[in-house]
Amino acid sequence: MAENNKEVEKVAINDIGTVDDFIKAVDSTIKNFDDGDLVEGTVVKVDHDEVLLDIGYKTEGVIPSRELSIKKDVDPDEVVKVGDTIEALVVTKEDKEGRLILSKKRAQYERAWGDIEKIKEEDGVVEGTVIEAVKGGLIVDIGLRGFLPASLVEMRRVRDLSPYIGQKIKAKILELDKNRNNVVLSRRQYLEETQSEVRETFLSQLKKGQIREGVVSSIVNFGAFVDLGGVDGLIHVSELSWKHIDHPSEVVKVGDKVTVEVLDVDLDRERISLSLKATQEDPWQRFARTHVPGQIVRGKVTKIVQFGVFISVEDGIEGLVHISELANRHVENPETVVKPGEEVFVKVIDVDLDRRRISLSLKQANDSVDPASEDFDPALYGMPAEYDEEGNYKYPEGFDPNTNEWIAGYEKQREEWESQYAAAHDLWEQHKEFVAKELENAEASAAEDGQNAPKEEKVEEISNYSSDSESNGTLADSDQLAALREQLLNEKK
Repeated sequence: MAENNKEVEKVAINDIGTVDDFIKAVDSTIKNFDDGDLVEGTVVKVDHDEVLLDIGYKTEGVIPSRELSIKKDVDPDEVVKVGDTIEALVVTKEDKEGRLILSKKRAQYERAWGDIEKIKEEDGVVEGTVIEAVKGGLIVDIGLRGFLPASLVEMRRVRDLSPYIGQKIKAKILELDKNRNNVVLSRRQYLEETQSEVRETFLSQLKKGQIREGVVSSIVNFGAFVDLGGVDGLIHVSELSWKHIDHPSEVVKVGDKVTVEVLDVDLDRERISLSLKATQEDPWQRFARTHVPGQIVRGKVTKIVQFGVFISVEDGIEGLVHISELANRHVENPETVVKPGEEVFVKVIDVDLDRRRISLSLKQANDSVDPASEDFDPALYGMPAEYDEEGNYKYPEGFDPNTNEWIAGYEKQREEWESQYAAAHDLWEQHKEFVAKELENAEASAAEDGQNAPKEEKVEEISNYSSDSESNGTLADSDQLAALREQLLNEKK
């Protein structure tokens, strides 16, 4: 009983004092701040429309998503994560709902102004990411929204600003007005200051005739600018392609890697003239290299004139069928034989590379094939053929004419040869179909031209065509090649 009468030992001592003293002690742990102050806190929650920030106040601060970044329509999860320590500006200590409203972007803005004003005073350089393309220029994130006019993005005017979005750039500060929240930047001024020496050295090393690699940096109506490695040169529209084009965008686009030839370097005006087509084979030279007189080609009628018909035989290359080479009769009006846009088969008569002229014949092309015959000469239809000094056909590498078989290990050569042969054979089949239709339409064509068709003469001419006729120096007169063709055709069955 004595033990029960003992006083219970105190485990806590009130060393604060009265209740008022306790409340004051609690209040002293809460930070004191006013609207417009900068505070630091820890992110405790991230929602799709707001972020909660613990700044040591009696309630957590709320940062609306629109106050997170100077970028528009951002996802809060892309800006902050739970546990991040960030700085915010107090917008209002208590809104109508009793919440503490904060702004991260305004805190960033206040901080940035001080830094940018200092950079401006020291004539320094700011660096930021392009976040938006607006009318007349770009918006650059430099801690606040800096405006970079389109005319000051590069050393020349840039029309398409979209490729710059997301890029980090450096620029000089032209204007700074905090009251108007206005910051104007110039990347061109930065480039002029930093590249003048580099540009001068580069230009001095650049010589006419050099081949250089570059990237298309911009496109204008009169050509395309190519970045050669910090210095731009111009490809005039006339130097972009061997064929006529209406706009540079038909050939290149911004970002394309190109190989160009230096045409001229003007050191006084610091201008570089380039050519894209000079690094590509002239299509006329390629045609002359791959086509020989006597070869049959397919083309399209592009223009009909009084003295004949122009035929497009390759992209950008036209040849003339003189009116005398249109048909086996006198032709008064070329339109009675062919129509604009019609596909025809013609024979190459002559290629004048110097004058860039090709003479063609529709009449001789029609006379060279019998629709009912199976005599096929692939050399006439574009298949490469080589002959020795005695006029004998030189067989493809890997083919043994003694055994009429391909040698093991030459599968690639065989595949290439068979592909060329098949393409020539297909063109021959199409040509026979074309000639058959031409024969059917010959009488109607002559009647339209006010004449009688030499029907019997035409049939006689074709009947005289046979494999027994002299054809020295062609692929059609070789027994070994005949076996090669037969082997190919049997394998395709």
